[in-house]
Amino acid sequence: MITRDDIVIQAPLIRVWNIQTDVDAWPTWQPDVTQAAKQTPGPLRKGSVFVWSVNGLQNITSTVKQARPGHRIVWGGPAQGITAVHVWTFRQERDGVHVHTEESWSGAPVESDTANLQAALDASLDAWLHNLKATAENCSCGPLPASPGSSPARTRKCSPRQVTAGTCCA
Repeated sequence: MITRDDIVIQAPLIRVWNIQTDVDAWPTWQPDVTQAAKQTPGPLRKGSVFVWSVNGLQNITSTVKQARPGHRIVWGGPAQGITAVHVWTFRQERDGVHVHTEESWSGAPVESDTANLQAALDASLDAWLHNLKATAENCSCGPLPASPGSSPARTRKCSPRQVTAGTCCA
C-alpha cells in the first residue's frame, strides 16, 4: 500500500527543510503528533533515529535511510506490525518549494484492513503537507533592526526551533 502527495509552499527552501527535519518540534505544528524526540544528536542524517507517536501509533522508532539536506530525506521502521517507508523530496521552483511525499506500508495489519488503512494514510499525509505549508508560510518575523553604528543589512541567525516556532525566519 502506498500514498503519494504533493504541495507547493511559498517559503524559502531552507525554512521548509528546517521545519520538516526538526523532529523534536513536530508536536508544535503537527496536531496529530503527540510526541517526537531524536535519539541521535545533530541534524538528521543516514542512521539517525527518532521516536514519535502519531494518530494513536505510540513510540514509533524511525531510522533515517537517506538524507540529502535541502533535497531528500527517507526514514522508516516498524510500528505495531506495519513496516513503513517514508520519502520526502524538496525542490525549489519559480512558484515556490515543491514538496513531494510517498509513504508505503506493509505487514499483516495492512493486508487485513487495506481500505481503512489506505484512507487513514491518505488523510494523514494530506494533513501533514497542509500543516507544513501553513507553518512555513506563516513565519511572522521581520528583519533584524539596525543597531547604532551597524549596517542595516544584518543577517539573522536562527535555530531550526526558532524557525519552526515562527520566532525567527531563515
